[in-house]
Amino acid sequence: MKTGEIFRFRKFKALALVATSIISALGFFWPFISDENRSSFFFWLATPLALLLLLSLIGQANLDAKSLALLAVLSAIIAALRPLGAGAAGIEPMWFLLILASYVFGASFGFLLGVQSMLLSAFLTGGFGPWLPYQVFAAGWIGLIAGSLPKFKRFQIQLLALASLLLAEFFGFLMDLQFWPWAFGPKTQLSYVPGAAVVENFERFITYHFASSMAWNVPRAIFTALLILAIGPGVLKTLQRAARKASFASEIKFT
Repeated sequence: MKTGEIFRFRKFKALALVATSIISALGFFWPFISDENRSSFFFWLATPLALLLLLSLIGQANLDAKSLALLAVLSAIIAALRPLGAGAAGIEPMWFLLILASYVFGASFGFLLGVQSMLLSAFLTGGFGPWLPYQVFAAGWIGLIAGSLPKFKRFQIQLLALASLLLAEFFGFLMDLQFWPWAFGPKTQLSYVPGAAVVENFERFITYHFASSMAWNVPRAIFTALLILAIGPGVLKTLQRAARKASFASEIKFT
């Protein structure tokens, strides 16, 4: 492939990733931009299609053997960690490793790690349903953000613990957002109202979100931060040592 063709192909992949993120974001935020309830079905359809496009791009990713092996191992570990908190309110140990690994290996790797870990966990737990594309993109965005955090020489664990509080809450916010329109009937104070003003629906959602956060989102955030503070230093050093021994001289990228 000629240089110009490679540049165009990489540019296409970057644009496609942006497009999939925009479509999936619409899948989350459609209650605030839609005037009619039936338009929600478009986004229920569009988000899985965006996920299929993303997976096709991952299949063409420019990852070397070491990167692929590392991605596979970490994805398997994170997927295995997820069911350990099943049944407990918001207790999901997978997030601390996703955040630490993404921080060490970079934003692009973190995005891939979040996507593949969530997909693999669905196979392990049988967690297939209309919620899966939302979980996949939310996990990918968490890896992307964690990998974009500044690499300080000091206070890394404190930074990651603080970031984990926000990222765990961010995941809960997105999951509440995708579930909220279907959570209640049409006549409660927390219900989604098709065609209502954006401000009105947003106020209803925020009320619902904070009402549910005490049961799931707050415990998830606190548990993830405590894990990072307790065992994060050892795990972080292990991941950094692995990065050095594998000779990852620069951030792992797939575009």
